[in-house]
Amino acid sequence: MQNLEQDIRGLVAEIIEKDPKEITKDADFVKDLGVDSMMVLELLASLEKKYRIIIPEESLMKFKSLSETIKLVESFLKRK
Repeated sequence: MQNLEQDIRGLVAEIIEKDPKEITKDADFVKDLGVDSMMVLELLASLEKKYRIIIPEESLMKFKSLSETIKLVESFLKRK
């Protein structure tokens, strides 16, 4: 779990060009971090590639915070 959190935080930080320390678990991606729809698509693609999972595009709306993204990835990893 801890490595998953660090990995996803690192991916988010890279995509939005912020320091990973600025990305708290409950920070709202849009309101607090300025994430736009293209960044969310890039995050989705990066997560799919890194973890070799398929995340349906209708799940994009669930990418609201780091904690929500971790839960989503965990659920798809369990199905794998």
